[in-house]
Amino acid sequence: MAIQNRYDFVMLFDVENGNPNGDPDAGNSPRVDAETGYGFVTDVCLKRKIRNYVELCKSDEEGYQILIKPDRSLNAKFSEAYEAEGLAKKQKGKNTDDVKKARDFMCKHYFDVRAFGAVMSTGDDPCGIVRGPVQINFARSISPVNVQDITITRQARTTEDRQGTGETEMGKKSMIPYALYRAEGYISAALANKVTDLTEDDVELLWSAIINMFEHDHSAARGKMSMRKLYVFRHDSILGNCPSQLLFDKIKVLETEHVPPRSFSDYRIVEDETMPAGVQLISKI
Repeated sequence: MAIQNRYDFVMLFDVENGNPNGDPDAGNSPRVDAETGYGFVTDVCLKRKIRNYVELCKSDEEGYQILIKPDRSLNAKFSEAYEAEGLAKKQKGKNTDDVKKARDFMCKHYFDVRAFGAVMSTGDDPCGIVRGPVQINFARSISPVNVQDITITRQARTTEDRQGTGETEMGKKSMIPYALYRAEGYISAALANKVTDLTEDDVELLWSAIINMFEHDHSAARGKMSMRKLYVFRHDSILGNCPSQLLFDKIKVLETEHVPPRSFSDYRIVEDETMPAGVQLISKI
């Protein structure tokens, strides 16, 4: 059964000596707001890590496939939905009932479609468009970030000509010494009931994925990344009992010293636990 409660949530995560989300338009340097100097991480980056965790721990279970990944083309997966439902493939002027059946199949079998939605209207066998009940904003750093370009050397050369020179090759690596990021998200029970049938088990899996999203994503480029806090606001109703921005204001992150932050302990979290009627604050970490 689809969820009956709206949720809002706040994530706090940090990076130490790494690049949390490279910008292809800036030589893969960490993403930075040019006007303010604050760093940011895209929603696409965060959802990728959630998808990877779900696939890692639920790969053998029915209903937890991942649509957005580079294994096969999307259109091929849409055609599989038509085959599974016994629908006519590659027909011009698709029957709207057939598209709805294919859409429901995708929601049932793919976790990321059920959670985040998807545009599945391409190809000869379209599955419609799903507006996902789970939405995540860009994460932004609490303080301005200091991006450093570190020169590195490589002993193994790429070509025979370079090998012949005997010279060490040089390169660059962009990193942030330390930054604490905040991201906010929403889960709409109304949308879950209308289209995707996102369940309470799915929501619990989402919390687990958020808590562990960096635990199986370590790399030298990303440095040390950790999920520090996950605050969940649970509403007593489908449509919610309070505007989300009023709840987000209940969690404030403050610098404890007037020096460049270099650890999580350089911040102080102030939690206002006085909730509006019908809203419960749950600290997952």
